[in-house]
Amino acid sequence: MASPSRHVASLIGQPPLFESGLGSVTQLNAHSFPVLDRLSIKRLLLEPGSIREPHWHANASELTYCVSGHLMVGMLGDLNAFSSFTIGPGQMFHAPSGSIHHIENIGDETAELIVAFRHERPEDFSFRAALGAMSDAVLGNTFGLPASAFEPVSLDTKTAYLLKRDGPPGEPPLSGDDHPLRFDLEAQEAPIDSAAGSARVARVDAWPALTDISMYSLRITTEGMREPHWHPETAEMGYVHRGRARMTVQEPGGSTDTYELGPGDVYFIPRAYPHHIEDIGDDEFHFLVFFDQPTPADIGFRASASAFSPEVMAATLGVPVDRLPKLPDTPEDPLIVDRINPVDPV
Repeated sequence: MASPSRHVASLIGQPPLFESGLGSVTQLNAHSFPVLDRLSIKRLLLEPGSIREPHWHANASELTYCVSGHLMVGMLGDLNAFSSFTIGPGQMFHAPSGSIHHIENIGDETAELIVAFRHERPEDFSFRAALGAMSDAVLGNTFGLPASAFEPVSLDTKTAYLLKRDGPPGEPPLSGDDHPLRFDLEAQEAPIDSAAGSARVARVDAWPALTDISMYSLRITTEGMREPHWHPETAEMGYVHRGRARMTVQEPGGSTDTYELGPGDVYFIPRAYPHHIEDIGDDEFHFLVFFDQPTPADIGFRASASAFSPEVMAATLGVPVDRLPKLPDTPEDPLIVDRINPVDPV
């Protein structure tokens, strides 16, 4: 087993930020995972009939992937634009920074959501706590009621996180597939798809609502490998949904960090750090890979080698030109390559 790494932490192994019979919230941010920068992550479990209370994020947009369950999302954004829609497994929603939204389990099973934020220390406000910050007189003036109307209501400025729904769920006013803040990622025809693996993309060219964050649903089989690469202006944060993998990251100065990943782990790669991913399990792995740009850019080893003359590459590899390996001409990186050699020992 590889030694512990500063680049990886377990999300499912974190002490819960909140836990009750209604569900739980766990998180990794820059406090618990110091390498994070411009990105952080939460895991939300909601039992049937539970509600993630109406809330908003003061400094971060949100990108959420539904692993399991049937949920309703309600959101109020700029210009009093309210919308409500449902999501299920493999679907996503986007909450712009400052937009108040709730998430409600309207199904019969536990719902699991992986929630990424565009800040390493996202700031949350709950509507309940915001109401509690105001006096009964102020609330009365706001809603055109006497202050006494709020005497039966017990409010404070503490976040509740999860609430219990009283009665059946309401029907969302809009639940069609064309909602601009909803995206059916796993129904997408994968732009990259082969026996080696596949990648489905939630980025601005496919989902125009995204302005500062994106995500890939990445699957690599035992026949493939994510080629060594880096992202020139983009940090990368990945969540392991399923499978076992190994990554190697090069640090500035030449040191390397190799570590193994399993379900529930989160890794973080700073901008422009070279890294690769390979499957070391018995089946394909599935990663949810989040980026701090609406369109992540890659530079891979294959295209990099093709960019330079044989003389430059021979000098780079320290061999005569006639001993240079016959590197393939690759004007565009394949992202996922075939694994034709045995896996290095674990």
